[in-house]
Amino acid sequence: MAVRQAAAWCYLGGSISAEPRINDRIRVPEVRLVGPSGEQVGIVPLAKALELAQEYDLDLVEVAATARPPVCKLMDYGKFKYESAMKAREARKNQAHTVIKEMKLRPKIDPHDYDTKKGHVVRFLKQGDKVKITIMFRGREQSRPELGFRLLQRLASDVEDLGFIESNPKQDGRNMIMVLGPHKKKTEAMAEAREAQAARKAERQGYAHDAEPEGDAAEAPAEAVEAQAETPSEA
Repeated sequence: MAVRQAAAWCYLGGSISAEPRINDRIRVPEVRLVGPSGEQVGIVPLAKALELAQEYDLDLVEVAATARPPVCKLMDYGKFKYESAMKAREARKNQAHTVIKEMKLRPKIDPHDYDTKKGHVVRFLKQGDKVKITIMFRGREQSRPELGFRLLQRLASDVEDLGFIESNPKQDGRNMIMVLGPHKKKTEAMAEAREAQAARKAERQGYAHDAEPEGDAAEAPAEAVEAQAETPSEA
């Protein structure tokens, strides 16, 4: 128990200020004890609870310090902390963070460049990200803000199946800005990306399996040669 308690201390980086009290750090005369499987044992003296913890080779963990008497549970505290950390890590991994991408265009952009920029916007929206579109005016172009407005409206129309205008076009110094929001949530986009990746992996594995010759088929040519060599010539 002492080893497990020390391991828990090390895992927490030497600080347990926000952690429950366990084992000998519990300083009350009696506790309301919960067994390893969640069964209610009842109110027992602290010494009895610690004795049971030793018998089960588990830790006595205070799970409700403000209760009277405090509620304690028998558990493997090291395992509990590890599983909790893994769950938190997985939750952070799957957490959806909305990202704002930026795409810059010139008001007199040529068709090829426009298609390339639009392709990037499409990709961002499919990933569930917002896109900030910036039209950059130079020189005399600043006197023709309608060029930028029409370009932004055209782009929004071209990608309306994937996104919507979250922030209408507005002048910002020498630039004009518009923000597109995705129809698809970030979590949905992430889930679809994982499914597509799994499907591609399964497809590649299927191709590899189909390309491998069957055992009998692979050995057939050698057997045929041997049979031909053993057959006497009729000449």
